[in-house]
Amino acid sequence: MKQQTAAPIAFTSGVFILILGAIQAIMPMSIDLYLPALPTIARELQVEPGSVQLTVAVFLLGVAIGQLIYGPITDKYGRKLPLFVGLGFYIVGALLCAKADSIELLIGGRFIQALGASAGAVISSAIARDVWSGKMLADRLSLLILVLGVAPVLAPSLGSLILTQWEWHTLFWFLLGYGAIIAAALTFMPETSSQSERADVQLRNALRTYLTILGNRPFMLFIITGACSIGMLMGYITSSSFIYIDILGVSPREFGLFFGINAIGFVGSAQLNRLLLRRFSLEKVAGTALFGAMGVGIGLIAVTVSGLASALTLTVLFSLLCVTIGFSMPNLAALAFGHVRERMGSASALQGTTQSIIGGLSGALVGLLSNGTMLPAVIIITAFAVVGRILLTLALRRSDV
Repeated sequence: MKQQTAAPIAFTSGVFILILGAIQAIMPMSIDLYLPALPTIARELQVEPGSVQLTVAVFLLGVAIGQLIYGPITDKYGRKLPLFVGLGFYIVGALLCAKADSIELLIGGRFIQALGASAGAVISSAIARDVWSGKMLADRLSLLILVLGVAPVLAPSLGSLILTQWEWHTLFWFLLGYGAIIAAALTFMPETSSQSERADVQLRNALRTYLTILGNRPFMLFIITGACSIGMLMGYITSSSFIYIDILGVSPREFGLFFGINAIGFVGSAQLNRLLLRRFSLEKVAGTALFGAMGVGIGLIAVTVSGLASALTLTVLFSLLCVTIGFSMPNLAALAFGHVRERMGSASALQGTTQSIIGGLSGALVGLLSNGTMLPAVIIITAFAVVGRILLTLALRRSDV
């Protein structure tokens, strides 16, 4: 552990991991729960599918902007107070979405909701880096993915179940309640940042801090490499409901099942990663995973072009894609933060913003290039895999690890 601002038992308890995982799950829960409703929302609001897909990209844009704001603030004022403020924004945004009767209001509500969700994304990462480092950090991030993985496994199925009983606005009432529960649970969390370190932070130096971190080339290369994994994931997530429901003709409930199966690959590989790290280096596991992602991407293009795409073949390939992402994400994060010694909030914010920008770019490209087939989405996924593997090679050359 890096410092002892709270009782050590709090950091090692299952409740601590559970609450931290639930905070991290705010963003994926906010995306995955309403995925089954995207085709329905497009029909009811009388807009093109690409317009509704852009609500995912707008959400990620809001998360990217919000994290840059919260980074210096959490370095100055600690982790808990900024997180409470963020949850307030999240709840207000969810309320606007629950009342939305136009695509414009929905997009606006999603943006405000994202500004709140960004607090959970950056501050949960900062908390993890307050408490752990090195292989222990990668191990705990893998464990957090187990908790985090509940969102993509259960959220689409839960969203589909809600849609069978109520209309799509109910999904956002559910998210509002989730935000309120997290706010209540936060009262039991210890403050993990050091008061002495916070005393030296000046918000007016935020830009200088970010410029210093941006100049840390090994850190940024590992971060951008990890963001390519997010690009693959968001390319899949943004396109998945339209691929399964509109193109393959499965029901929303069946989509929730297939999406959950794919997410199990992500969660399972993250847990296997903890075992592999006992024998292999962070670099080895991450590099092999990105090679695997390239292979899966080529397979996705092949089945799409050949006409062999089906619910079965795509579920197998998407599950393998999620496996490679589960192996790469925690290890690339640990490699990146091995090059940072202070201002963890700002560093985490820059990591999250980079991931959100790349993820948003991926989602936006899927929406903008949508042509009624799955080919644009699988090409985008493959491109991010190739770029990620190239960047990892550059990062390792720059690294002193």
